[in-house]
Amino acid sequence: MGSQVKTLGVLTSGGDAPGMNAAIRAVVRTALGAGINVKGIRRGYLGLMEEDIIDMDSRSVSDIIQRGGTVLYTARLPEFSKSEVQDQGAEICRKHGIDGLVVIGGDGSFKGAAALAKRGINTVGLPGTIDLDIACTDYTIGFDTAVNTAMQTIDKVRDTSTSHERCSIIEVMGRNAGFIALWSGIANGAEEILIVERYDYDEQRIINSIIEKRQKGKKHYIIINAEGVGDSNGMAKRIQAATGMETRATIIGHAQRGGSPTAIDRVYASAMGCYAVDLLHNGASNRIVAYKEGKIVDFDIQEALAMTKDIDQFLYDASVRLSIR
Repeated sequence: MGSQVKTLGVLTSGGDAPGMNAAIRAVVRTALGAGINVKGIRRGYLGLMEEDIIDMDSRSVSDIIQRGGTVLYTARLPEFSKSEVQDQGAEICRKHGIDGLVVIGGDGSFKGAAALAKRGINTVGLPGTIDLDIACTDYTIGFDTAVNTAMQTIDKVRDTSTSHERCSIIEVMGRNAGFIALWSGIANGAEEILIVERYDYDEQRIINSIIEKRQKGKKHYIIINAEGVGDSNGMAKRIQAATGMETRATIIGHAQRGGSPTAIDRVYASAMGCYAVDLLHNGASNRIVAYKEGKIVDFDIQEALAMTKDIDQFLYDASVRLSIR
């Protein structure tokens, strides 16, 4: 346990995620209510090193809960993995009177938080990533909005795919994790869901399935492809050549990062922000806030980073069973 904080800093780091603003708002207002001064650090660790630090009050976070992105902006700073840079970061915190820090981001951001904790800055991390790939938590800020964005887009592509009797390959985000692809694939009734955790790259099987289903009268076909599998345009050309069925690729891209957050992302992000401030107010440090088995809890950062996470096998198996027609 560290000492109770008097001035708290808050930053967002790495990829942006809908709901980050709700978390920032909760951190600021909860801290102010506890008599803690708050400073916003813009552009993540990069902004910390450049001392892009502002004072925040209750009005600073008015009218932001419904906005996507992050009002504190975000950036990546790979150099923050270096010990000397971490030393400088801790000194900058002390220079500005920041003795506690809330870091909203993913695993890379949490490694930076752990480094600052070792250097005497009380730190707490909030899981902010649309990919749902932080092992210690069942929920990450932004995932629900991203899945809903993907789902709504896929619904629209399905409409035109049906009208043109076409095969559509829709690529969603998820370089190393297939959670968005799996959830949106089930939600949209996709015939195929390709994710890095399970795809065997047997494209011929997909081609055979399309041919077989067309012979049975099926007129359109939806394939959800995770970013980590990729090559959606190339896949579309190969499938069209092999099946004779018009095939188009649609890459949704960064639209999944934006947009007004859903109620789930607003409520859980707000609750996590309150919880993070409570931890710091009670002298805790080097912790990650998580949502586990229906409750908000916290873990030691090193313990959390050592955990691994895989796709829910039952959910994946269900997606395969439900795609049979």
